[in-house]
Amino acid sequence: MLIVGLMSGTSADGVDVAICAIRGRPGDFQVELVSGFAYAYEPEMRRRILASCDPTESRVDEIATLHVDLAALFADCTLRAISAANMSLDQIDLIGSHGQTLWHNVLPSGAVNASLQIVEAAVLAERTGITTISNFRARDIAAGGQGAPLTSYVDWLLLRHPSHWRAIQNIGGMGNVTFLPPLQDGESEPVAFDTGPGNAMLDVAVSHFSGGKLNFDRDGGYAKRGRVNEEWLEELLRHLYYARDYPKTTGRETFGTAAALALVEQAQGNGLQAAEIIATLTALTATNIADAYRRFAPAPIREVILGGGGRHNPIMVGMLRQLLAPASVLNHEDLGMDGDFKEALVFAVLAYETWRGRPSTLPQMTGARHASVLGSITPGTNFPTIARTLFAK
Repeated sequence: MLIVGLMSGTSADGVDVAICAIRGRPGDFQVELVSGFAYAYEPEMRRRILASCDPTESRVDEIATLHVDLAALFADCTLRAISAANMSLDQIDLIGSHGQTLWHNVLPSGAVNASLQIVEAAVLAERTGITTISNFRARDIAAGGQGAPLTSYVDWLLLRHPSHWRAIQNIGGMGNVTFLPPLQDGESEPVAFDTGPGNAMLDVAVSHFSGGKLNFDRDGGYAKRGRVNEEWLEELLRHLYYARDYPKTTGRETFGTAAALALVEQAQGNGLQAAEIIATLTALTATNIADAYRRFAPAPIREVILGGGGRHNPIMVGMLRQLLAPASVLNHEDLGMDGDFKEALVFAVLAYETWRGRPSTLPQMTGARHASVLGSITPGTNFPTIARTLFAK
């Protein structure tokens, strides 16, 4: 099947589109990225998304409008990606859309009882004619799970090493990890959870100090000019989230704009300058990742595979290499996978599994009572054709 995967992460920096050729089943799974397309949000759209994530700014009428406007943008990105790949709409079987997370509701107990991803699937199906699968997190949460990290299922399918343990570490707005046992180990189970803030608070601080001219610390430019304030870093690492046992997830509700600006104000009140603050927040992400490995890795980790925007920050990567030694720190490209489109590819795979009627979670990764078939199916004009193909098999 040819499936389009669509992803917009907690950093809310744009839409990633992955056109994927997928066949097989777990144990004999083949996925090829045919083409990738990236769209960066205009400043006003990013402002609307981030405002809707903030309960002090969000309004129900604005969220409802954003739900539709963002879907129209997703549809436009899909059409542009298909055209750029010199393909036609009738070649595409499905769309798998993660949407845009606005709120991930973690209770004081650590359980998740709700998670809101917008982007109206009906608009995608209407504008493209392609059957669309969306709202992937809800069923796992209904079954008592965290609803995340959903990338871990695909890590389990595609990225296990034959003979040693790997960590697949994403550094997006939040960080998440999958600890994968080797293929030759038929007894050990994978472990997955959010490690804590990735780039979200760092990006807010950079935007603040640059007067909105920068959305992220390009090439670690701020951090390389600063010194890590070890005393403040030690204080930041006392946050209760880091010590909480897995399964666990988090989001901008805890480590987002409000938290970042409060930390910036606190640090400036203690005499820290911009570069020192950025360097320390960079170290916070690297250190909370390393601390999670120390606390929770089921076995010694030989390889760490980095994904997400954080892997482009040389200061952060340098810190991780030092903190995670002797493990090798690699990128997805070292495994033959395009790291820029990995998460979009994940949602193409999840859509494929849903269409085949197969669960695409592992309870040990999300904490759910059982594995579930994920997502909601919104038929496009191609639905009768692809349904006949499915039922014929």
